[in-house]
Amino acid sequence: MSPTKLDSNVPAGPIAEKWDRHRFEMKLVNPANKRKYTIIVVGTGLAGASAAASLGELGYNVLNFCIQDSPRRAHSIAAQGGINAAKNYQNDGDSVYRLFYDTVKGGDYRSREANVYRLAQLSVNIIDQCVAQGVPFARDYGGLLDNRSFGGAQVSRTFYARGQTGQQLLLGAYQSLMRQVHKGTVRLFARREMLDLVLVEGRARGIVCRNLVTGEIERYAAHAVILATGGYGTVYYLSTNAVNSNVTASWRAAKRGALFANPCFTQIHPTCIPVTGDHQSKLTLMSESLRNDGRVWVPKKKGDTRPPDQIPEDERDYYLERKYPSFGNLVPRDVASRNAKQMADGGRGVGETGLAVYLDFQDAIQRLGIDVIREKYGNLFHMYKKITDEDAYKVPMRIYPAIHYTMGGLWVDYNLMTNVPGLHVLGEANFSDHGANRLGASALMQGLADGYFVVPYTIGHYLAGSAMLKVTSEHDAFKESANCVQKNINRLLSVKGNRGIREIHRELGRIMWDNVGMSRTEQSLRTALAQIPKLRGEFWQSVSVPGTDDNLNQSLEYAGRVADYLEFAELLTLDALHRRESCGGHFREESQTADGEALRDDEHYSYVAAWEFTGVGREPVLHKEPLVFEEVHPTQRSYK
Repeated sequence: MSPTKLDSNVPAGPIAEKWDRHRFEMKLVNPANKRKYTIIVVGTGLAGASAAASLGELGYNVLNFCIQDSPRRAHSIAAQGGINAAKNYQNDGDSVYRLFYDTVKGGDYRSREANVYRLAQLSVNIIDQCVAQGVPFARDYGGLLDNRSFGGAQVSRTFYARGQTGQQLLLGAYQSLMRQVHKGTVRLFARREMLDLVLVEGRARGIVCRNLVTGEIERYAAHAVILATGGYGTVYYLSTNAVNSNVTASWRAAKRGALFANPCFTQIHPTCIPVTGDHQSKLTLMSESLRNDGRVWVPKKKGDTRPPDQIPEDERDYYLERKYPSFGNLVPRDVASRNAKQMADGGRGVGETGLAVYLDFQDAIQRLGIDVIREKYGNLFHMYKKITDEDAYKVPMRIYPAIHYTMGGLWVDYNLMTNVPGLHVLGEANFSDHGANRLGASALMQGLADGYFVVPYTIGHYLAGSAMLKVTSEHDAFKESANCVQKNINRLLSVKGNRGIREIHRELGRIMWDNVGMSRTEQSLRTALAQIPKLRGEFWQSVSVPGTDDNLNQSLEYAGRVADYLEFAELLTLDALHRRESCGGHFREESQTADGEALRDDEHYSYVAAWEFTGVGREPVLHKEPLVFEEVHPTQRSYK
């Protein structure tokens, strides 16, 4: 493995002054010259839409690519519970520094301090921006913006719009984006999937994508490329992500030289509707905000199958409140998830499968009244009723952990640029802010901070300091890339096997969940590393991809994404094997405290693991970025 240390380009000086000083010292592109630059933004979720809108407003020529038929269908719409910001409206002791501290601690000391502090700083601007756009945040009786609590924090800093916060924020960003589309500064390309990154003289200068309606392979040139394409949770098949969420854009960029950082840092969300059978293609999230008023419990007696209303109070184990008196039901996601698994493994799970715990609102309904609960969470209760046919106002919800967010992603420096010059990565697609575990309500915060307030500065700095050749999509590099894309499509269509794409994806998901899921061991990881290449070989021998490539072919789209997952899954597993410690969502059973908590190894693993692709089935090269903690010194993470 390479001892190479990556340069994060973090500015010098006190942490509270780094971003302001950096903004002043960065090079600028004057307004008249901005029109001369073209920037590609891949993705139209919160990070992509906010970046495209902001860059268009500044006067850049922006090409924005959307995999759906409309930006309003981006997976950001699924976020429910809220967005964090250090406004301290509750006067309960919050501050920029406390949000910074909570985020570094919540990430189990595996994030870059400077990036996290900047995120906390910018959080206050995001709320002002969104209110100005008309985002209908909840308000208190006096008309001021309301806040609620979320896991991993002892203050109320989460702004919300019932259980639809992602949708409302996305509509705000969408309006800003469409304003720029109307003005002509942004060209929006719907139903396009990026299938390759084009490099010219080592710089990111464009993309090759497929028109998902016509099947045409299209080439687009630019001076810089931004990826805002989300996470890779659907490598596990069943996750809370939209079925179309995928790793393809990031993985294709990695195969062109961008380093992939910390892929083993996957988040398990503790409050999801449990699996019911093989017919499911995804799982449904129940917002973490429900843990404000819902109490998590299981029967004290092993194998107790009585209905919840027949289990007396003294025979219930409110285990999070018992084990973590300081945080109770609001412990971070990784802690809540791991404890739910322990309850189920110990025979105290509920429901037909035993793979669930209760989330009970009876105490809150008696204390606050059903109307207050309905006002706060009504759409979530309605969704739960539609899916389970159970009324959570009358009986406890049944919940269980599921794959949700991914903290790993393409490696970026302080400017959100990868090791490939000109390639910037925003939101969940990069690795930078959440370490080994993301605190709830921080994904929306990062996506909008990156798009509205970070990349408009940093991409200008890159453009102003770079002398670039004039390049069009007729350049040989674009032709070579388009040929590679077409060859891969032809290869998929030529297999003519008898196994369904979904069947193979489901099998990969089982391998990943069973061996690289909520807990991992040396043996389970080696088992996965033996099984994944075999399944990949089976895919290329036996997959059935019907249809042709010259029109709308969703089977072909899906097959390409699964092919990428069959390569990427091996890297994720290898990273988990390499990291012989427990931290956040990465729990190695060999590394735990006496009471079953994650046990880090700061002496040997206090770094970002950034992997360089060397070929399918070949050992990737490890590059390390040391993590230095000057403000929040690593300690054993405790929520007791």
